[in-house]
Amino acid sequence: MLLERNNRSSFIQEIEDKREVEISSCFQCKKCSNGCPVNFAMEIMPHKIIHMIRLGLKDEVLKSSTMWACASCETCTTRCPNNIDIAKLMDALRQIATDSGFDTAQKDVPIFHSAFLSSIKKRGRIHELGMIGEYKLKTGDFMKDSRLGWEMFKRGKLKILPSGIRGRKEIRGIFDEAGRRKRS
Repeated sequence: MLLERNNRSSFIQEIEDKREVEISSCFQCKKCSNGCPVNFAMEIMPHKIIHMIRLGLKDEVLKSSTMWACASCETCTTRCPNNIDIAKLMDALRQIATDSGFDTAQKDVPIFHSAFLSSIKKRGRIHELGMIGEYKLKTGDFMKDSRLGWEMFKRGKLKILPSGIRGRKEIRGIFDEAGRRKRS
């Protein structure tokens, strides 16, 4: 039982101290879950995720697809009477799962997440063709959606070359700072 308490407190500590998301004040009112516009796609509702974290169920939380279904719209955060930043919690859980190498229920979602962020880091914005190319290389599923991709390309929706933006250095700086914070 003592070991279980230590595991429980270490998971909460990782969330609250290292990821700077206060969840201890949650009293399970369910406003986050009831207001979530994508709760239909979640296997575990946000209020239950918080409860599971408090119980120390790290593996169960990180293997769920809930955090990957989160749209980060912040409706849950806005509705929370205790000002818990649940959208930030979901982002923290995605990072912990990715860093820990957890196999999630939907294996391609973390790969998509990684390709999406990689595209922003490299170019300062999304270059759809490059992002999808990276995603397809990592998943090895080249033919799925190829007909849709071809139709989008023919209609000019997928550009071969990325468009440039100002401030690419600043965006890379944001990623570098986030990397430094993650390591500390």
